Amino acid sequence: MVDRVVRKKRYAVIIVTYGEVEKLTLRNLWPSSRRILKVITSQIVKVPKILVYFIADFRSTRHFINWRLNGYRSRLLSINRAQTKAVSHCLSESCDPVFDVVDVAVIDAYYFVPPYLETVLKEQQSQCDGVVLVPMIPVESAFSCGVACRMIADEFSENRYSRIRLLNKLWRDPELHRIYVDYLFSKVDAGIKVDGAGKIGLVLVIHGTLVRDRAGNPPKVFTGLDETGLFFDMMKNRIMADSRNMFSDVRQGCMNHSAGGEWTSETVQKALAAFHEEGIDNVVMFPYGFFADNSETEYEARKELTRSGFTRVQYVPCINESQPFACWLARRITSEMQTLYSIQQTFESMG
Repeated sequence: MVDRVVRKKRYAVIIVTYGEVEKLTLRNLWPSSRRILKVITSQIVKVPKILVYFIADFRSTRHFINWRLNGYRSRLLSINRAQTKAVSHCLSESCDPVFDVVDVAVIDAYYFVPPYLETVLKEQQSQCDGVVLVPMIPVESAFSCGVACRMIADEFSENRYSRIRLLNKLWRDPELHRIYVDYLFSKVDAGIKVDGAGKIGLVLVIHGTLVRDRAGNPPKVFTGLDETGLFFDMMKNRIMADSRNMFSDVRQGCMNHSAGGEWTSETVQKALAAFHEEGIDNVVMFPYGFFADNSETEYEARKELTRSGFTRVQYVPCINESQPFACWLARRITSEMQTLYSIQQTFESMG
């Protein structure tokens, strides 16, 4: 008897983030800013179509001037590509049984710069049996993984339940908390930790979110406000309880926008001011609310830290292409592939 050969399914894993231009030119910034307005800003502020180009081009010009004067170049795309490669390596090293029935390709995509997520989804829908989509923001909201959800609905329609899985609730995973804490303590400079150097404060930086709209009402879209607060509480408690802890206090530092109404009040500026009032001597900043460094972390937040006036300051980069992080993410992806394969087997047995 000849054993029946089972064709392996082909799955695509898409590592997606917002995306920022790598080559700093106005020509590159303009389409990116316009997409941000249409995809994100339009959810909280109704921008007349005639003003979209004016506002986007004004923002592009402002970023171009600020970044050029300060010598800033975004590393977000290069980091996301490195993360994609690292996750692919961890998956290739896995001995999970799902790889007996599934071949996987890991690719990168972006909301605001090419290759655009909707284009990649369209391509993969015709080329593979399933997709695992990985939004590289730990806290989900309408402004992060919600963008991916809308694109999934547009591209996959009724097939989305049997063809695609979306990673979410990453912020709740205790294993991520452990990786974060180990990474943070391994990065703090010896000069800050040395006895007699003074009290140390920690600012955990995250993207802020809308609390009330312009009319003073709760936003009509899911903002992830409660999740943002819970994530901070979990991380603060874990850091303060760790035997390696050297911080006298840990504060949330939100990076807010100005449009749409009232945003989260626990800003980076308020955290730094509170540390001054508490007599904190040295401050460490860690952007735990971002998986990859970008203009909001290593440019805007870091600039606030640099000019804060403390005796010593240290910016700890985002988790970026950390190997433990990449392999944790690969394990989460593998679990989603197992679920997707089981769902497809069920559908196939019924039809």
